[in-house]
Amino acid sequence: MSVPTVTEAIDNIYASLQSDNTDIDEHIATLKQAMAREGAKEAVFDPARLAQNNRSGRKMMQAYFRQRGVRVKFST
Repeated sequence: MSVPTVTEAIDNIYASLQSDNTDIDEHIATLKQAMAREGAKEAVFDPARLAQNNRSGRKMMQAYFRQRGVRVKFST
C-alpha cells in the first residue's frame, strides 16, 4: 500500500469536506502522518475549496484540526 503525500492527504480532506465530512478523522490522521514523514509543520489549505469559506468556517476548521494535532494555515 502506498503512503500518501501531504498533498494527496489534503486532497482527500477536500473531498471529505465536500461529502459532509465523511471519514474526516481518518484523513486528518493520514495527513498528520504524512506531515511527520515529510517534516512539515503546518498544512496549507486553499479557502476557495472549502465548503464554508468564511471566517467562522475557517476558525472552526483550524480548531478541529488543532485538537487532532495538525496546525492549519490558509493560502491567500
